[in-house]
Amino acid sequence: MPELTHLDAQGRAQMVDVTDKAVTEREATAEARVKMLPETLAMITEGRHKKGDVLAVARIAGIQAAKKTADLIPLCHPLLLTSIKVHLEPDVAASQILIHATCKLAGQTGVEMEALTAASVAALTIYDMCKAVDKGMTIEGVRLLEKKGGKSGHWSAA
Repeated sequence: MPELTHLDAQGRAQMVDVTDKAVTEREATAEARVKMLPETLAMITEGRHKKGDVLAVARIAGIQAAKKTADLIPLCHPLLLTSIKVHLEPDVAASQILIHATCKLAGQTGVEMEALTAASVAALTIYDMCKAVDKGMTIEGVRLLEKKGGKSGHWSAA
């Protein structure tokens, strides 16, 4: 098992020094699901929410969150992201919205945390906008689906 790089020899938290790492293209995709009542999903997909377009607001929130990841996660490096895509797909059969967030850059460290943050905040935004009509919504399955680039290469969830 690899060592934890965010700890020094004395076990203290540290930001990893990536100065000597090669600049490579890096990409990561994460997902989250927001399960809700069928009536809530219908309200969203039919555009009947009084607060406006829930999916558009969640998409923008996810994009903004990816850009702010280093402000939220203490040991993350601030990154110059070159692409952030947040896709929200209503799934009527499962009464949920599936969120996929993909972040890209050319840099010295990966973008997994940015993708995970984007998916999480998009899900939280859906919850926030709809909690008045469906307090029982759940946010589930926040996970990394795939990462590409860097020394460790390509990884994909099973």
